[in-house]
Amino acid sequence: MEENRAKLISAARRAFAKKGFADASMDDLTADVGLTRGALYHSFGDKKGLLAAVVAQVDGEMAERAREAAAGASNDWDALIAEGAAYIGMALDPEVRRIVLLDGPAFLGDPSRWPSQNACLDMTKRTVAGLVSSKVLKPVDIEAAARLLSGAALTAALWVAASDEPQSALPKAVGAFSLMAAGLLREKPSKV
Repeated sequence: MEENRAKLISAARRAFAKKGFADASMDDLTADVGLTRGALYHSFGDKKGLLAAVVAQVDGEMAERAREAAAGASNDWDALIAEGAAYIGMALDPEVRRIVLLDGPAFLGDPSRWPSQNACLDMTKRTVAGLVSSKVLKPVDIEAAARLLSGAALTAALWVAASDEPQSALPKAVGAFSLMAAGLLREKPSKV
């Protein structure tokens, strides 16, 4: 059963990236892997359930790529900004753009309610808590700050993905995200 599930996710991922969710045929993608519609229904309930599984897989890979981008930062603040910028930048990846940022919200609803997004939010909460604790950030409600930072990165990525000129929108989105996030930084004491 797990093997069939993996085959269907792989076939759907290719089809959704190439044709989009609406134009991908369930018959074609099941035939591609030698399975029936029954296997799809048994594993995912319906085509939307399959999309949710594909989105979760791609979104998980996005989170890993963002963590990798943050790993090279010299401190936790720079890592937080690098992670957000990397997430926004993934809007240029055709597969991410189509599956997660365009079709995902259109067919699965609000991304902030997806389990994969909540996993990202939990990571951001831990980072914000550490930055508040080490007095890098102003005293701020950790959950509120983490939700706003995560939401800003997601919204920026959605904007870039939907833009007629994504290459032009990307640096604007990353710049605005960085400036907005910097508002949380603790102010340095003024010299007397």
